[in-house]
Amino acid sequence: MGEGRRTRTPPRLLAAAFVFAAAALHQFFPAAAFSELETLRFEEGYSNLFGGSNLQRFDDDRTVRLVLDRHTGSGFISSDLYDHGFFSAKIKLPSNYTAGVVVAFYTSNGDIFKRNHDELDFEFLGCARSGSWKLQTNIYGNGSTQRGREERYLLPFDPSLEAHRYSIFWSPDTIIFYVDETPIREVRRSAAMGGEYPSKPMALYATIWDGSSWATSGGRYAVDYKFAPFVSEFSELVLAGCRVDPIEMVPGARDRCAAAEAALLAADYAAVSAAGRRAMARFREKNIVYSACYDSLRYPVPLPDCDFVPAEKDRLDETGHLKRALRRRRRRRPSRGDI
Repeated sequence: MGEGRRTRTPPRLLAAAFVFAAAALHQFFPAAAFSELETLRFEEGYSNLFGGSNLQRFDDDRTVRLVLDRHTGSGFISSDLYDHGFFSAKIKLPSNYTAGVVVAFYTSNGDIFKRNHDELDFEFLGCARSGSWKLQTNIYGNGSTQRGREERYLLPFDPSLEAHRYSIFWSPDTIIFYVDETPIREVRRSAAMGGEYPSKPMALYATIWDGSSWATSGGRYAVDYKFAPFVSEFSELVLAGCRVDPIEMVPGARDRCAAAEAALLAADYAAVSAAGRRAMARFREKNIVYSACYDSLRYPVPLPDCDFVPAEKDRLDETGHLKRALRRRRRRRPSRGDI
């Protein structure tokens, strides 16, 4: 008797199965909480990317310093790629004059998919005023680099004084950026986004480098190496998701990720609660300083994933930036607190 043909489960049925499995996990197991995150030693999940001795590992192998000096920056990368996941670290940024300095914590597959890569970014942009870092998030799918979805925010604390947790949640349908336990941005997949929603396995990267040409006031302020070395610190590293080899992502290969996908969707950070949504609205209303969604000069036809919020629209002008009157008011205030 001949061997029967193996049938492939339709993607919609797989997605439904993931949701059902996630609901079952919620019923029988408590959801993973930020206080219960499983952290890794560096050697368990990461390797040196560049910078040589400018990447400094602590004796316990759970804290890493990335250094930028006049010779080089530095960075590390996860040892595996992940088919969706939760990527998190506590990060302490350099202090004093940091104009032109960029610290990045992001997922990407650009080393493998040269022309159609995916990417999810946290980028910390230095400033001429101590403690006044800006935080930028961005999303690219399938090489959509000409349709950047940048957002920039002030932070309601000085990120150089102590470490804060920054996290990226990425599932087949939702992307959420967190600062500590507060969601600050959510993007939901839609048919209109098409391939611009990140969908291929990605690795996690952390870097510090010289972004003088653009990072601070569009390149107006460059890195001043008399303030070097610039030191960023990463600790309590988290990688959660299904580890994959993108070369072997043949039809049916994702089936083995079903359990990891279900566990990911069962975690408390996989969805924004009502309280989290209120906290996200407060953060954005007080701290957003640019959003591509409100940049009608760059995008006369808005990006399909944009949600327009009246309080945000009132804060930003037609270029998507903070209105001039609010910028003047901000300069008169101390650079601390919820601004």
